[in-house]
Amino acid sequence: MRFLPVNLNAVMVELDDLDQTLALLASLRREPIDGIEEMVPAARTILIHFRPAVQSLPALVDAIARRDVSAQAERSTTLIEIPVHYDGEDLAEVAHMLGITPEEVIARHTGSEYTVAFTGFAPGFGYLTGGHPSLNVPRRTTPRTRIPAGAVGLAGTFSGVYPQASPGGWQIIGTTPTAMWDLGRSVPALLQPGDRVRFVDIATKNVAERPSGTCAEGQKGAEPAPAPAVPPAATALEVVSAGLQTLFQDVGRHGQAGQGVSASGAMDQAACKAANRLAGNAGGGACLETVNGGLQLRSRGDTVVAVTGADAPLTLTNAAGLRWPVPNYQPIALGDGDTLTVGEPVAGTRCYVAVRGGFAVQPVLGSCATDTLARVGPAAVAGGDVLGVRPVVGSAVVGAPEVPPAGLPTVHEDITLDVVLGPRTDWFTPDAVALLAAQRWRVTPQSNRVGIRLAGDEPLARAVGGELPSEGTCIGAIQVPPSGQPVLFLADHPLTGGYPVIGTVAPHHLDRAGQIPVNAWVRFNPIREFEAITRGAAA
Repeated sequence: MRFLPVNLNAVMVELDDLDQTLALLASLRREPIDGIEEMVPAARTILIHFRPAVQSLPALVDAIARRDVSAQAERSTTLIEIPVHYDGEDLAEVAHMLGITPEEVIARHTGSEYTVAFTGFAPGFGYLTGGHPSLNVPRRTTPRTRIPAGAVGLAGTFSGVYPQASPGGWQIIGTTPTAMWDLGRSVPALLQPGDRVRFVDIATKNVAERPSGTCAEGQKGAEPAPAPAVPPAATALEVVSAGLQTLFQDVGRHGQAGQGVSASGAMDQAACKAANRLAGNAGGGACLETVNGGLQLRSRGDTVVAVTGADAPLTLTNAAGLRWPVPNYQPIALGDGDTLTVGEPVAGTRCYVAVRGGFAVQPVLGSCATDTLARVGPAAVAGGDVLGVRPVVGSAVVGAPEVPPAGLPTVHEDITLDVVLGPRTDWFTPDAVALLAAQRWRVTPQSNRVGIRLAGDEPLARAVGGELPSEGTCIGAIQVPPSGQPVLFLADHPLTGGYPVIGTVAPHHLDRAGQIPVNAWVRFNPIREFEAITRGAAA
């Protein structure tokens, strides 16, 4: 059992195989350890997020190392049948690779039960194990740019179903009408870790005779269920212009890793909380996160707003057309017809707008955050939208003005981010590890809420070749694809990934990373040496 550093509040446990991984996961769920906040299991690893104030890393390592990983994980009593049209465009190629007929591929795929080992990659995507041992095929050399929702695929010894249209490199052998992800269900993900799964060939079986409750009609992964009705609001903010991108965000959707959903949430958490505090709201309320200015909001009725985050000019224009500047980081009273304009930032890139009482937006899976990768949460704000404001509960108290943060990132100076090396630093050459810190990295225009795509004069060279089995990733992870040019994962990062992570931005610099503008230059500052811990597993 190896413990690989991930961040100051996260560690990855590496085991010998999937059976040990499932045994440890079952043990930690049956008898939880204080301080563990969330676990992301994968093929032979478990990413563990923990609270250092409750459990130190050495104590956590000792507690986990004492667990018995030799036991066979108990199988669930839940059996889910998935009907499949075996019409996939890779079916013939898979048959050719295995030296059998397409009919035999179908027979082997439907002839045994699978188990959901873990979830990830996308909401509702389950990695299924336990099929016919011969069904072991490599991923496609060149991934497809779009695979339709419901595609049934093979990769290595895993089988899986794409919950929504997305890029992908699995070998596609069929399609299913069963929805893997449906926000209309009490538990949106059809497949849960431990569930048993059997594929059924629609061409040879009357699926209408199957018991009800195991199959939803159509793919619903990208279509949020209708939100409960929100009572008409007496006051509102009308969106005159949404700017480049404006989204609802809050502190995030934590605790949904079992369904393949990452936390998402505000890129600058401190700024989001400050905006709510200034508006007199609870810190976890929804704000508008707007990037690079251009947002214009017109008040319907009297409202109080607060704007925080990037250093951007704010202008108030009243109904008579008079305009004047207003400060950020303090409450701003708007009268009926007043328009607030957020200009282009001179430092930082994301502003947060809170309104006293809070926005009348319905949470999805417990959060109002919009996850742009998983497509979970409210739709992006658009011009013409009318954003209802909830009535103020209790007093009309707002927060006292605050001092804006100093040293927001700009394109005029290098931005230094502290980094914790790991969990796969040893997959890179010593020169590459040194280069990570020595070289400046430019932020490219391809950056977004999923990640900052960086470009350096020299790529990072790997010392270990081959494929890395998918494993959990966290916000701040610096993942290195085959190009050697790293990607710094941000709030909407995928829950799991298959490229090695050389280091992770420390928690105290994550908000700073969320404010880095395009074309800025980044330097990484490792704050400690990479050191894996090896312990003998209990038998």
